[in-house]
Amino acid sequence: MTTNDSHDMRPTGASRGAWSAVFSLTLGVFSLVMAEFLPASLLTPMADSLAISEGQAGQAVTVTAVVALLSGLLVTSATQRLDRRHVLLGFSGLMIAANLLVAYSPDLIWLLAGRVLLGVALGGFWALSAATVMRLVPEHDVPRALSLLFTGVPIATISAAALGSYLGDLVGWRNVFLLATAISVATLVFQYVTLPSMTPERPTPLGTLVSVMKRPGMMVGIVAILLVFCGHFAFFTYIRPFLEGVSHMGINALSSTLLAFGVANFVGTLAAGYLLERSLRLTLVLMPLIMGSLGWLLATLGGFSLGTDALMVALWGFAFGAVPVAWSTWITRVVPDEAESGGGLIVASIQLAIALGAAVGGVVFGIGGVLAVCATAGTLLLAAAALVLAGVRTRPVPAGEGDTVVASCQ
Repeated sequence: MTTNDSHDMRPTGASRGAWSAVFSLTLGVFSLVMAEFLPASLLTPMADSLAISEGQAGQAVTVTAVVALLSGLLVTSATQRLDRRHVLLGFSGLMIAANLLVAYSPDLIWLLAGRVLLGVALGGFWALSAATVMRLVPEHDVPRALSLLFTGVPIATISAAALGSYLGDLVGWRNVFLLATAISVATLVFQYVTLPSMTPERPTPLGTLVSVMKRPGMMVGIVAILLVFCGHFAFFTYIRPFLEGVSHMGINALSSTLLAFGVANFVGTLAAGYLLERSLRLTLVLMPLIMGSLGWLLATLGGFSLGTDALMVALWGFAFGAVPVAWSTWITRVVPDEAESGGGLIVASIQLAIALGAAVGGVVFGIGGVLAVCATAGTLLLAAAALVLAGVRTRPVPAGEGDTVVASCQ
């Protein structure tokens, strides 16, 4: 048996063991994303308990995103000689330590230390996830497996927002993080039982990131990712001011609309697998096209009726559900030989887009109000759809063929 025989153990069919391993990764997504966004729903009690301002407590989310960006870029080269099973289990262990540090933090420094650990685990896990799925299931099952993987995101987001605030009032914010720790422990155990050994295929030095970026079509794809996620988070960051100020929703209607967004997002994530099996390019174009059109409809028709606004927000959630799955599938198609490095670029791009989206939305909100934010988000998303249609490749260009492709285009 050669050192890479574990890679060759990819099942000829989607075996039960392979899908159990994929589900253990889905549980990892759920645990990480829930931990990432819990501070947002527990901000006030956390700030009061630690004797800090809510702005300082909010840095618990910011520092995680920044560290996740760096971790996503560096994880492939930093762990290039390690069994991927051990690396993924290590990230789950870091998540447990991070939640425990937060739960028992006596001050802001310990809180941020815990969130730094979570950022390392979050960015590293996301960077390796698509490549890991490629090694667990046959190629034709990859879109459906990625769809299952990403269902953890909307479930975790809903849990962090709704259950986080409810349980925080009931048992205290520290016990909420202890509950998150228990879920993380269950995740680690399940992954330990189901994940097979996956030796690295070959060394991937940091320079691999640069070589992947230089491949024909990669830079265009990364710009499209930035536009899509920047447009989404510009809108989503200010969804509550829109629903309260334009739609004039009360707390019950607001909660119901956000719940509908989350449920629709979950359904969209599941539907993505079936859409991608039919056409990757169509999915990459259609989802930002729908979201961009909704952005302009919300900007021009928002407030016309409460039901119409709620329906458009839910449709936005459905369309966005397919977006992360589609772009993760894209990276496995265009750089199948460097899926881990490509995954790191995707993670870094999304984290950067989250920060840019919130910043752009804030500037536009201050100048033109929430309707201007909707229009700006819509414009970014329509530009992304046009860019995908015009220049994003959906077929691989092997390393070394870039010069030939460029020459043929001149």
